Amino acid sequence: MLFQNATLADDRTRDVRIEDERIAEIDTDLSPEADERVVDATDKLLLPGAIDAHVHFRQPGYEHKETWASGSKSAAAGGVTTVVDQPNTSPPTVSGEAFDEKADYARESLVDWGINGGVTAEWDPDSLFSKPVFALGEVFLADSTGNMGIEADLFADAVARAAEEDVVVTVHAEDATLFDDSAKSRAGDDYDAWSAYRAPEAEAAAVERALEVGGDSAAQIHIAHTSTPEGADLAHDAGASCEVTPHHLFLSRDDYDELETKGRMNPPLRSEERRAGMLERLLDGTIDIVATDHAPHTVEEKDASIWDAPSGVPGVETMLPLLLETARAGTLSYERVRDVTAANVAEIFDLPQKGRVEVGNDADLVLVDPEASREIRGEDLHSNCGWTPFEGRRGVFPELTLVRGSVVYERSGEETEQAERTEQFGDAAGQNVRE
Repeated sequence: MLFQNATLADDRTRDVRIEDERIAEIDTDLSPEADERVVDATDKLLLPGAIDAHVHFRQPGYEHKETWASGSKSAAAGGVTTVVDQPNTSPPTVSGEAFDEKADYARESLVDWGINGGVTAEWDPDSLFSKPVFALGEVFLADSTGNMGIEADLFADAVARAAEEDVVVTVHAEDATLFDDSAKSRAGDDYDAWSAYRAPEAEAAAVERALEVGGDSAAQIHIAHTSTPEGADLAHDAGASCEVTPHHLFLSRDDYDELETKGRMNPPLRSEERRAGMLERLLDGTIDIVATDHAPHTVEEKDASIWDAPSGVPGVETMLPLLLETARAGTLSYERVRDVTAANVAEIFDLPQKGRVEVGNDADLVLVDPEASREIRGEDLHSNCGWTPFEGRRGVFPELTLVRGSVVYERSGEETEQAERTEQFGDAAGQNVRE
């Protein structure tokens, strides 16, 4: 394939040639070869495919919420070309046997993938680390979906073992001893009670603890879904990496009236002031990456009281479109979008062949018209769960998504009329990025 006149994230206009799964040439005025598909990319952005370091594709065990096939379709349609699945499935990914079971399902993925190993009281580190795990975690310091919260001593042991194996430790940082139990007296339709219960102080304390334990073992700590400026600052000041989710960037406690229990997630939505603080830290480089914590549940499961509904929201398909819309509005640069969705992720997690449009890199590419903004609607998305917390907001969606040179998603037609848009998905092309 040859892209002609593509605009790269740094505003250069270049032709980009793809051969044998890699980017073969980047230059001006490249001549088409006889066997090439030529794509006119004039006035369009060609970006490296996004790497979502935090998804829950739910398989095995919860296929009614998501599968590797449905989740990877959603990823491809949103410009995500690599996903990293978390361990809280059934069975949890805490042994070599469980890893192999999940890897069998992952072979249905349209996009490249990694599988994180988890930690519970029953984990088997010897067999787990004999497999090509992507990272250890998310290691839960408080219970969430899957009830994988662990005690402090086990956390310290797991971090030390990961350091020996030279594996990044991804931490879900909430200290349950600092949750505000008085909030539990609030009614089930008082949706803000969830944020009051899982207080922001619980995150900062857990981040401090994780960084301290990581320092004792010289482990590489990565803080997952940081939701408070305080937590992000602690990680940054200690030299650890951290991520923020789109929902903590674009939603706050002010949105509970509209979202109701669809706004319940862990860590919870924070105040509008803290939300704005997270966006500021994304802009200034304090926060390293954006990852979705894509955690789908069905509408029926979410239709419960705030105390009974499951925690989590879908997001893998809307992450890049939301950030591109923010860039279109002038708040973010396209270079920053590239960095927080691809280049920085590749650097933190040691994926040297991914994350940048450079000669020799995997041809994981996304073509977008930066002015083709449209309304986000759950019915248009591809996750099994069928809804989005960003209903009615706007995003800039891909026209073409490639994984190592293979087209896994292609869309054509007008953006304004759903009936006039056509979509095609490729075959399952995904591979384990650690193999």
